[in-house]
Amino acid sequence: MKTSIILPTYNERENITELIQAIHTVMDGWDFDYQMVIVDDNSPDGTAEAVRQSFGEDARVALHVRAAGRGLATAIRYGIERAEGDIIVCMDTDFNHDPAMIPQMIKFLEFYDMVIGSRFVMRGGMEDRFRQFASAVYNLGIRILFRTPVHENLSGFFAMSRRQLLSMNLDEIFYGYGDYFIRLIMVAWQRDYNMLEIPVFYRLRMHGHSKTQFLSTLIEYTRALISLRVKLWQGRMK
Repeated sequence: MKTSIILPTYNERENITELIQAIHTVMDGWDFDYQMVIVDDNSPDGTAEAVRQSFGEDARVALHVRAAGRGLATAIRYGIERAEGDIIVCMDTDFNHDPAMIPQMIKFLEFYDMVIGSRFVMRGGMEDRFRQFASAVYNLGIRILFRTPVHENLSGFFAMSRRQLLSMNLDEIFYGYGDYFIRLIMVAWQRDYNMLEIPVFYRLRMHGHSKTQFLSTLIEYTRALISLRVKLWQGRMK
């Protein structure tokens, strides 16, 4: 089976080529059939050009530049819809998500419907202690509000079959920013998918600046939770 690794980018020139090479090193060590799908939102820092210069002849690297439209969730959907693989792995492109975890996630899909990289199971965590605490409290609130067993509702680091993803109503899930992952988890839970959380540890960003603004993101996620709660009451999220 082939795996497609979705890499959404915006102003990640300093990270993306190093990340692609790191993924190659990990995946080649396991002899996987795979591709990387880079979806760049027309980054002004030349992210797409850096990929072309370093990997333009690499058949395992598919670059898509979106001239119109911008946003993390829609970029991920764009990549999923254009992926060739039977398995989808989604991850950030700032090295928060460790490429070394990808083979383990793929292997566990033999027994589970969805594998989630989680900061909130044993041996998981973050180097940024403030964000670790804030994220833990927010995730606990999500678990209480929706009565779900999932500890990690925000990471966006996951593996799942492409067939199962495309069977969902993507319009109801893939919009906004990282809040798409909350909706994805809820739909998977509503469908009784068997989900596994494996520990991941977030290190500090290697290069560049985070595009996540804590307060504004908190407000947007809270709005998304309220909207999701209403949709679940109405039976619209399945």
